[in-house]
Amino acid sequence: MNEARYKFKDFIPLITLFSIIALITLAHQLYYGWNGMEGMRIIMASFFLIFGFFKVINLAGFAEAYSMYDLIAQRWYGYGYLYPFLELALGGAYLLNWYPFATNSVTLVLMLLSAAGVFVELSKGKTIVCACLGTVFKIPMTYVTLGEDLIMAVMALATLFML
Repeated sequence: MNEARYKFKDFIPLITLFSIIALITLAHQLYYGWNGMEGMRIIMASFFLIFGFFKVINLAGFAEAYSMYDLIAQRWYGYGYLYPFLELALGGAYLLNWYPFATNSVTLVLMLLSAAGVFVELSKGKTIVCACLGTVFKIPMTYVTLGEDLIMAVMALATLFML
């Protein structure tokens, strides 16, 4: 896949949402005091809540797009309908700091599975739309998508080691 063919404007929705997540995290850190673990928790809560919300806007469209590259959704189409609610549940769990070990363990597995599916499709050189924001925005699936999944997995793993 030749990522050079994509334009900056293709990624504006993603950049905007990551900026919002960064601002939410910064505001939390400034108000409650700087704490790296808390910062990761707020990033993950914001990420899952925002990204999950965009997926449920058009659930059927998300399920269809997701089945193009997710390893589980390719085998069980219903997973595409379930996944956004898993993200919303994880977002709520991170927000409430609910059972951190279980929350981070589930996140680690989900993000590694997602990363594997993205990697497989990228290695085939396929050009597909990333379902990371549902079908609201047409963002190309690139190594940025793989990076998102791996960063979330690394944060979950780091948190597990710190618990």
